[in-house]
Amino acid sequence: MPTISTSDGHELYYKDWGEGPVVTLSHGWPLNSDAWGNQMQFLAQNGFRVVAHDRRGHGRSAQTAARNDMDGYADDLAALFEALDLKDATMVGHSTGGGEVARFIGRHGTGRVAKAVLLGAVPPIMLRTATNPEGLPIEVFDGLRRDIAANRSQFYRDFAVPFYGANRPGAQVPQSLLDEFWLMSMQAGLKNAYDCIKAFSATDFTQDLEKFDVPTLVVHGDDDQIVPIRDTAYRSAKLIKGARTIYYAGAPHGLTATHADQFNADLLAFLQS
Repeated sequence: MPTISTSDGHELYYKDWGEGPVVTLSHGWPLNSDAWGNQMQFLAQNGFRVVAHDRRGHGRSAQTAARNDMDGYADDLAALFEALDLKDATMVGHSTGGGEVARFIGRHGTGRVAKAVLLGAVPPIMLRTATNPEGLPIEVFDGLRRDIAANRSQFYRDFAVPFYGANRPGAQVPQSLLDEFWLMSMQAGLKNAYDCIKAFSATDFTQDLEKFDVPTLVVHGDDDQIVPIRDTAYRSAKLIKGARTIYYAGAPHGLTATHADQFNADLLAFLQS
């Protein structure tokens, strides 16, 4: 399998498809790079080199005991950029992956980055704090931790339903998609998925977003039940200078699957702009 070694000596799995301008894809929690299959195929067929990795502790990457936080994720991505000598890349991050992209830019700059896309992304911060009174209460994330520790297999089956909006009236979400979500999620280590909840919920990306100096697209479904648009995309778009926005009416968190054609077309237009 294609892997690189991270700064602390662990193996990070990645895919590298196609030729042309570089697009990197950072996946959501608790999935892996397979979640980007549709987008990777589409972009490779349209003249792009597409690189997607499994975050540490997820998929085929090492299940580490340490650095399951945004600094660790960003440093791993920087190591991948360095190992593959990626330049002028468009970084695309979904959900937790959007936080990974934000922290990468905040921590490593945009010397190798041409554009950025935050899709259903967790920045600037999800958790309710004194400075973020409209965020989600800690009890929400404590509940995730409790349920994963108790029965992660059942949790992932249940979590897939709101992830793709299958609980909405008239939704046509195939069981196979829900099964695929469960399969990918079960490849994440328990400790890694557990630790990642704090990373995606409690990390404050405000200063990272203020360092964005490349064209950036913010994309979100306005019926996202996992990462509410009000607390995230709307605020991120105000913090990123010159950010463009696309908000999909009625779209869920997992819109890369439920609205794949629409998102792919919008992503391609942004890449070619």
